[in-house]
Amino acid sequence: MEPLLLLLLCAWMLTTPTPSHATAAYPTVPGTSAADCSLAGGEDSALTPIRREVYGDGRIFDISHRYTPDMPSWESDDGIGDFLSLPKSMKNGSLANNSEMKLPAHTGTHVDAPGHVFDHYFDAGFDVDTLDLEVLNGPGLLVDVPRDNNITAEVMKSLNIPKGVRRVLFRTLNTDRRLMFKKEFDTSYVGFMKDGAKWLVENTDIKLVGIDYLSVAAFNDLIPSHLVFLENRRPSPSKVGIESSIKAVTLTTNAAYILQKIILVEGLKLDDVQPGIYSIHCLPLRLLGAEGSPIRCILIK
Repeated sequence: MEPLLLLLLCAWMLTTPTPSHATAAYPTVPGTSAADCSLAGGEDSALTPIRREVYGDGRIFDISHRYTPDMPSWESDDGIGDFLSLPKSMKNGSLANNSEMKLPAHTGTHVDAPGHVFDHYFDAGFDVDTLDLEVLNGPGLLVDVPRDNNITAEVMKSLNIPKGVRRVLFRTLNTDRRLMFKKEFDTSYVGFMKDGAKWLVENTDIKLVGIDYLSVAAFNDLIPSHLVFLENRRPSPSKVGIESSIKAVTLTTNAAYILQKIILVEGLKLDDVQPGIYSIHCLPLRLLGAEGSPIRCILIK
């Protein structure tokens, strides 16, 4: 990390008040105790798999949600339901166990590609395979957002995020309410309003925006906020003469298009983690043609 940026981040830590609930409002994740994950019955009943949220003596935090049938799904009261099957089972004579999975691309902790809200980008092939891994991996901030509002321009100003910070995870009332642990989709979740998204784009250096529910945009400003974040495709004068074939579109102009200005990661699990500076690491699946993908994200102190 650059020394100047590190100093700025440390200064931000010292001057930004931490809400009184930041250390006490995030209980243990359900289903992670030994009693919840022991295998019942059979000769291997003594085996107990270990499911963890923290690794490396408290340095590494898994901030991805565990997929379960009761995980919330967009505009559904029933969760994602049964998404995993076992068509080939050793108990039924197969040589090995082989599961199959079927679920929407924007489920649980996931990433959005530009084609999610722009059909011409979808047709041109701006999918999750084009996302910049450098943006998805590097130093960043976990910040606590004031709990009484959506993320507006005023809220963004109040956070005083230093220039030069490129990755920010926004923890909101969604975490306090444990919305990602509730099966029923909740339209009252906290997200960005259009003016908040616009302020971020115009006044910060942030390229990775993470949030703790299924959408980075507030429900009543859903598409406008997404458009502000994802519409910025512009020519890059530094990449003259690059020829790139994306689906049926071949770019042979004097400049190659920047594939992604801001990347959105949604449905993060931000409980039991202190606000502050971390090394953020997020890796989506390489799904050719997909406008979204499940993503595994971790924080390292």
